[in-house]
Amino acid sequence: MTPATVLVVDDSATKRYLLVSWLTRAGFTVRQAETGGEALTMLPGSDVDLVVLDVKLPDMSGFDVCERIKTDSAYGSLPVIHVSAHAVDVVDRTQGLNRGADAYLVEPIEPDELIATTQAVLRYYSARRRAEALATRMVRLAEATLAINTAATLPDLLQAAAIGAQEIFGGPVVVLAEGADGEGIAAVGSPPVVREWPLPEETVEVGSRVRTDDVADWDGVTWPDGESVAVAAARLRNDRPPIYVAVPASSQNPGFPVLRQLSQTVAAAVEAQRSYDEEHRIAVTLQRSLLQSHLPDVPGVELAMRYEPAGAQSEVGGDFYELTMLDGRLLVAIGDVAGHSLHAATVMAEVRHAVRAYAVEGHPPGVVLGLVNHFMRTVLPDDSATICLLTLEPATGKVRMASAGHLPPLLHTAEGTQFLAPHGPLLGINAARPADDLEFVLPPGGTLVLYTDGLVERRDADIDVGLAALAEASGSVEPSLDAYCRRLMVELGGAGQQADDIAIVALRRR
Repeated sequence: MTPATVLVVDDSATKRYLLVSWLTRAGFTVRQAETGGEALTMLPGSDVDLVVLDVKLPDMSGFDVCERIKTDSAYGSLPVIHVSAHAVDVVDRTQGLNRGADAYLVEPIEPDELIATTQAVLRYYSARRRAEALATRMVRLAEATLAINTAATLPDLLQAAAIGAQEIFGGPVVVLAEGADGEGIAAVGSPPVVREWPLPEETVEVGSRVRTDDVADWDGVTWPDGESVAVAAARLRNDRPPIYVAVPASSQNPGFPVLRQLSQTVAAAVEAQRSYDEEHRIAVTLQRSLLQSHLPDVPGVELAMRYEPAGAQSEVGGDFYELTMLDGRLLVAIGDVAGHSLHAATVMAEVRHAVRAYAVEGHPPGVVLGLVNHFMRTVLPDDSATICLLTLEPATGKVRMASAGHLPPLLHTAEGTQFLAPHGPLLGINAARPADDLEFVLPPGGTLVLYTDGLVERRDADIDVGLAALAEASGSVEPSLDAYCRRLMVELGGAGQQADDIAIVALRRR
């Protein structure tokens, strides 16, 4: 048995002396009280593990004392053993047990009986406390698991895991993983902060293992004096590095069940995030390979383009743009194929090439969109897209524009800012008539901005709010169009955390 502290409560000095002597010889630390009130005063904040309580006390009944112990939120889990030389019949024993006592001994009491009863009650309560502590830790583990799996980045994930480990085990913690650059990154300390940390030079098998290390092996943390470190290492695949969770060894349950589970949770979350990051990089690389990488050099016209993939998903989207010189005219197109998938990206590539092919034949924008619509209804009958298409004569500034359900382009001139309104049905439907061309002249110094809906559309607001924000942000245009597009992306696009792709094309006539 683990050494325990027992409080003996009895107003008889002789009987109290016997009880104290027997318990002391059995290895218990014993404290004494003569009255119920004195006992209740001693309990708050004490290290008492069990109360041996006489039923007949001068100030109150032992039954009342036991009931007050058991109903107190601070120390209500303390076990109580009643002893009595007077209240010995069935009614007394029944009342004592019903009001909270864990055992009831009737005098004369044999020393061995008292010691055996005390040890049995303490064994039960020790097991109960361990079970309650483990249950509490499992609840905290579940809360930590939710925080870990909702973290957006690896540093956030490690910090969430360290905060959870600290709430579960107390004391300083280290949660260590390999970063994208191959260097160690850890959430360390109490409260945890994320910083670089050297990875252990060792071979870890697939699975999870817990070992006990010396504090010198984890000397980047101030551990309690005399403490050792319990280290859980978890590895899911041979081609993936392990993760480590280090906590004070004295905080552990037998078998390390919670620490082992926490390490497996962190390893699974890190693996999921690595897979997501890899898929996202592949998706973005694929999408960028399908888009135009260089802008044409057009005398008298300044061009700028910005593209930002959605930050909330790893699949490729259908946003596209096109800037090409054809027979002395600049062809500009921006569009959006419905959906986010590899299929949407392939449709985007087909539509973009169809626009270029029909434009090369010399058709005006409205006719080009009509031909692309026929192409989509024939070859891609289940898909739809929006496009804004224009041609610009650099020397004169003459613009001819048509739209297929796309958002209105923004025109900024010395007179102010306005949205243009070319109208036409989106592509992929059986339209009654093709899009009409809108003709105007872009004056010297005038700037035309085309964009996709990711710049202005939000799920929690009407699109008119986004369009108004774009108009306000475009009240002034930087001397550098690239800087202007970059500012729009930052102010309106959500700095890479938007839920949809964003494409912006800006052109200014010098």
